Amino acid sequence: MAGKLNLLNWTPTQLSCLCSSHFEVSCLRKVKNKYWFLKENSIPTILNPSDCDPLYQNIEFEKSMENTLHLNENKSTSNFVTNNISHNVPLINVVITEDAKKENLQSYEEGAVEQCNNSEKNRNEVKNGSILRLEFSPSKTASDILAKLNNGSMEKKVAALQKLITLSADMTFALEFINKKGLALIISQVEDGKYKGNALAYSLQSFVELMDHGIVSWDILESPFINKVASYVNNQSVTQDTSIVEASLSILENIVLNSTGKYGQVEKEVTFPNLVMHLQCMNPQIQQNAIALINALFLKADLHKRRAVSATLQSKQVRNVFLTNIIQSTGQVGAEMAHQLYVLQTLALSLLEQRMMTKMDPQDQDAHDKIKELRKIAFDTEGTAGGDITARKQGLFAKDYKKLGFKYDINPALDFTETPPGMLALDCMVYFARNHTEAYTKVVLENSCRADEHECPFGRTSVELVKLLCEVLRIGETPSEQGQSYHPMFFTHDHPFEEFYCVCIVLLNKTWKEMRATTEDFVKVFSVVREQITRALHCKPTGLDKFKNKLQQLTYSTITNLWQQERTSREEWESHARPIVELREQITPEIIELIQQQRLGFLVQGTRFMKYSARGQRIKDKFWYVRLSPNHKVFHYGDCDEKSVPTIDELPTKLAVVEIRGLLTGRDCPHMKDLQRRKTTHQLAFSLALDSVERRGDVLTSHVKRNRMTSKEAENDLETLLSMDIKLRLLDAEGIDIPQDPPTIPELPPNYDFCYELK
Repeated sequence: MAGKLNLLNWTPTQLSCLCSSHFEVSCLRKVKNKYWFLKENSIPTILNPSDCDPLYQNIEFEKSMENTLHLNENKSTSNFVTNNISHNVPLINVVITEDAKKENLQSYEEGAVEQCNNSEKNRNEVKNGSILRLEFSPSKTASDILAKLNNGSMEKKVAALQKLITLSADMTFALEFINKKGLALIISQVEDGKYKGNALAYSLQSFVELMDHGIVSWDILESPFINKVASYVNNQSVTQDTSIVEASLSILENIVLNSTGKYGQVEKEVTFPNLVMHLQCMNPQIQQNAIALINALFLKADLHKRRAVSATLQSKQVRNVFLTNIIQSTGQVGAEMAHQLYVLQTLALSLLEQRMMTKMDPQDQDAHDKIKELRKIAFDTEGTAGGDITARKQGLFAKDYKKLGFKYDINPALDFTETPPGMLALDCMVYFARNHTEAYTKVVLENSCRADEHECPFGRTSVELVKLLCEVLRIGETPSEQGQSYHPMFFTHDHPFEEFYCVCIVLLNKTWKEMRATTEDFVKVFSVVREQITRALHCKPTGLDKFKNKLQQLTYSTITNLWQQERTSREEWESHARPIVELREQITPEIIELIQQQRLGFLVQGTRFMKYSARGQRIKDKFWYVRLSPNHKVFHYGDCDEKSVPTIDELPTKLAVVEIRGLLTGRDCPHMKDLQRRKTTHQLAFSLALDSVERRGDVLTSHVKRNRMTSKEAENDLETLLSMDIKLRLLDAEGIDIPQDPPTIPELPPNYDFCYELK
């Protein structure tokens, strides 16, 4: 790499830098929608940045300091200008040393302009000219800002703080500013409450920018600073600047997530009612930061506090705030807001993980009572006879438990020993029986009246359904950094998962009946139900009623039609892809040869024909048998009975293939012309027309090989075999999108003098 960059004698140090233009776009990731970071183990592969990926043109560096190039006084200006012109940088920031003199600045500028004017090649490469902007080094800039913050007037302080927001995004400047005690100065000013209005807003925003670099630990913050920042969030009586509230929420979120012992203090200072009040404002950024702080507090809390937070969030008042002010207010939620809602919903659903991974304890009397309650709600009525009640109290419930569909009807507790779903399945079943009694009894009694092979066992299907729902909602998984998939309908009920189960168990019973399934079709039914649920969730219904309506539309026949359409469209699209077309052309001759061999093999095996008289009447118990010789040159035929298969030696009459002039079929056959008035199956008729001229060679074989088979059966066989062969060859590429055009093969490297050391 050093040789390619004309730096043969250069040795990198810890402070050496490499331009981001030498890395592909896939090596970069954007953090907080404004910072570009290099991914781990990234390797610079672009030696000439002018040939870099066009996607770089869409990357806008909002901070001009990110394009800063550092120059020493000993470095020639000509190299500086040439390098920047080749990188196509429209705005060049030159940072000079602190002790550079004014005349040196002038000489740098004149030399740069002269170099641009003297090079015709450079002039052609620069489309709209190149602007050189000279700035002081980060060290001097940091010193100037600190001087204004310490000794300047309030107007100068506000201007310096406003400039500090922009400069703090640069890592080099941030390091210089922090080393000069600038961060400590801002913290002390905030603690003392000396800044108000814009000055306070700029101070908090600068603090966030400086801390985002990770140079200083969040543990340095003391109680006075945290209390002061929290007061800006809690004080609802005084109208605060939105920038102050926004920055304060962001600071508190980072303290909770990144500090080791500050969570308790933030939790004590910031209450949920105050955060809910911020959700009611119409500023999307404040709403987003408030939810982010709620997520941080939720994530760091213990299980007991998490349940308390979840109960507060699932209360009707708070849920209405989310629905009215966030989800339904703007029509479409932004990407970052969607991520925060996804995290919140994932954390709330994760509280079900404990029950999901808990097996039923045989000594758990409460669980046994719940199982008995399921039986009682389904089968016990007011008119039950006293003797029958006595029998049931003696423990003779096995028959009822079998009707309920438990796998272990003698001891239903064993059905809940599998994890997942564990005890969560029993909780959902009891919730369904208590809160939707009519639907529950209908499902149970309908299946108890069906034949054994067609019944949909409620107990067994409920356990599997809860397991399926946990997989679909990914309960137990930690929130991903890029996740944005949340479900608005879960904000409409205080028991969202249980209600979700109640809707899906009714759907399962309905789909089971539509498929006329038996217990052997268990896996197939659940594959259809999974597809119905995932497709309905993909539409993001805003309520459970809309979710039900969507499921009503996704019947079993609809799902099968959608699967067929998707499969057909995918196969049709893939059939036109260039790699598939080339593969098809490559294997077509092999398939045609295979069909030809099959046809010849059928002739060699032979066929029995019924005998007819000259008048077209069938002769009873009289048959012909015709077969082709193994060398494909002679047809052997003769009389045979109905069951025997004669050998070639047993067929006395022969017909050489070279004597066959052609094959006549249907009404073209001579014997069919005489029988046109009679009802006969002329489609099956054929005749061999003989040639009196002797021919040489294997006429039949050469004819088959030279001429393409034109029958519909041959075309259908060709399409079927081609499709099967291509599918078998593409099994390893299942789930991978085949591109329309094959990817380009990269050029070979100029040399192989490189290696990679595994550490």
